[in-house]
Amino acid sequence: MTASRFTSSGSLRRRWKRIRRPILRDDIVVFLGPTLSEPQARTYLDAIYLPPVGCADVVRAVAKYAPAAIVLIDGVFGQLPAVRHQEILWAMARGVRIYGAASIGALRAAELAPQGMMGHGLIYRWYRRHLLADDADVTVPMAPAALGSRALGDALIDIRLTLKKAVRIGIIQRRLRCELESLARALHFSERSFPKLLAAAENNCGAAGEIEALKAWLQAGAESRKCRDAVNLLTYLADQKINRLNEDIHFAFELTESFARDMDYYNILDILLQKGT
Repeated sequence: MTASRFTSSGSLRRRWKRIRRPILRDDIVVFLGPTLSEPQARTYLDAIYLPPVGCADVVRAVAKYAPAAIVLIDGVFGQLPAVRHQEILWAMARGVRIYGAASIGALRAAELAPQGMMGHGLIYRWYRRHLLADDADVTVPMAPAALGSRALGDALIDIRLTLKKAVRIGIIQRRLRCELESLARALHFSERSFPKLLAAAENNCGAAGEIEALKAWLQAGAESRKCRDAVNLLTYLADQKINRLNEDIHFAFELTESFARDMDYYNILDILLQKGT
């Protein structure tokens, strides 16, 4: 019997759902880097994507794009000045909704939650509960923005969650997990990766069989909570109608001398003054 040349409307809808691309959201700016590649991110939210956020970048984004929302996921750390709390508060005072997840976005959202910055995901909630947690737990070395800002290592939080998963499914024992976590924490974030961790473990741990089993399993079993949190936030925002902040904000923004001096260094102080700050 030959197949019908007609396709049911339900089948067409299912096929369209699989192949349709997200609609461009030019009202959302996303700062993204090693956590998730831009092509991957666009399959969840087709927005304006910029390299990892640094000091003054939020002010520039507000001035250039006038977005309804800014999403902070990745940011520079260590070699360049990080995004300032003050510029996030300035943007919020101008009516821009600020979301954060996964990496520096989760950090800043946890720190500025009382002022109204919106955090998303497990890592954000973890930083909210553990106020003294180390910033470096989510930090990874990354390639320059010109090379895509791709990750050159693994974040401690992803290493820890992956090792816990390996214990749950019987790849390694809890004793080895604790030893590996201690070794990972002892590595500087710029040197922290699974290959370097396992190389160090071969010299410090006696469980050679478990380490070999872990190496084999990591190829498919490694956990990236940072990536998952980022994807979940982008997916959430894709279907949201975002209005600018019209309700009263939970703070009174004040242009401090130190913030003004920093913005003057980046030649954008006029932007703040033109916006009526």
